[in-house]
Amino acid sequence: MLVLITYDVSTQDKAGKARLRKVAKECVNYGQRVQNSVFECILDSSQTLLLKDKLLSMIDESKDSLRFYYLGNHYETQVEHFGAKESYEAEGVLMV
Repeated sequence: MLVLITYDVSTQDKAGKARLRKVAKECVNYGQRVQNSVFECILDSSQTLLLKDKLLSMIDESKDSLRFYYLGNHYETQVEHFGAKESYEAEGVLMV
């Protein structure tokens, strides 16, 4: 299923900047960055739970925000892209 993950990590201090880097690095392991703090990830249920657990352990819930949007398996008709960044095929080859 396609899961859209968004986050907003407070970078007011050094610890926040470190949290931001950790969250971004973990998201890169699971999906494609489509905007600065937005990732599209093709995940099954167990991968989703694992990633959610990892990310929740990294953020400070009193300062940071993390959102998961579950777009399901038939997401192709639910995502439209306009603008400068080229779109990609989520289940296609990411690197050549």
